[in-house]
Amino acid sequence: MVSELSVSSMHSGAVLTQFLKEHAHGVSYIDGRWVAASTAQQSQDTPVLTIIGSAMTLHQLTCVCEQLAPVLTFGAFGLHSLSDTFHETVVVCPVTVQQVDKLKDSLEAVANALRLDIAVQTNQPTLSDGGLLVMDMDSTVIEIECIDEIAKLAGLGDKVAKVTAQAMRGELAFSESLISRVACLQGVPVAQLAQIRDSIPLMPGVVPLINTLKSHGWKIAIASGGFTYFADHLKERLGLDAAVSNTLAIESETLSGQVVGGIVDANVKAKTVSELAQKWSIPSEQTVAMGDGANDLLMMDQAALGVACHAKPVVREKADVAIRFGGLQRLLYLLA
Repeated sequence: MVSELSVSSMHSGAVLTQFLKEHAHGVSYIDGRWVAASTAQQSQDTPVLTIIGSAMTLHQLTCVCEQLAPVLTFGAFGLHSLSDTFHETVVVCPVTVQQVDKLKDSLEAVANALRLDIAVQTNQPTLSDGGLLVMDMDSTVIEIECIDEIAKLAGLGDKVAKVTAQAMRGELAFSESLISRVACLQGVPVAQLAQIRDSIPLMPGVVPLINTLKSHGWKIAIASGGFTYFADHLKERLGLDAAVSNTLAIESETLSGQVVGGIVDANVKAKTVSELAQKWSIPSEQTVAMGDGANDLLMMDQAALGVACHAKPVVREKADVAIRFGGLQRLLYLLA
């Protein structure tokens, strides 16, 4: 029993990992004590609780159980097959949801209190079966909003960033906000965009995420309300299979302040998921969409699994699962 461990060792991530490895059928938390489970109890349609942390401790896991006990009934806890692959502890457990209406708020509170990424899923696309991942670009694949960075070159950074934030929170219609923001960029030399492109900060974990998915036959695409100048660059740099984004109009090697053609909005993003899945004959249950803003919600809803990535509160609330603290590789732990 884990109750025999000293208090100090309960705070060691190494002790938690080793303990779970030593119990092939997992461990259960019963009446305030950890005991070895006799069998692994999980059917294919049983919801799964996934808890992700860097050097997660037994104390943290105990806190999760105690704080989520009002809304979940736990089965046996064990390690995810990819735990430690990226130097993170990943614990999984079959659960029964007792209070569906309180689940999202409870997960949010526990995740923030312990700085762990926590999710409960009924739908888990399978990593080894191949699939489709469609990602937003700005603040998802990369750490910046490209339009805000371009606006800084025009001396309008604060003004445009404010509108961008409102659009991402769902307070403004995306298409109209994009048109007004792009209008502010009139006169910016195209050559200056290279400064942004060449120093784009990739979101932590995006490279191992892409490499792992591709090694299992997945297709990966960007669907962005951003711009082809950056999205097409990232498609080549990261070896993606497709990139859908907006095209900035150019006149005499400067931005004209307009967008060429139709705007890639929430509806286009959602349509991209279904069209690419059909193009590559990918079953709908093997589709994943990930983003951070309100304009990503429709494509998340279109996919079998919608993932909020370092997202606004409204997005975390409506998405299937959320990556709040870690890198993008944490998506891999949310696959079966």
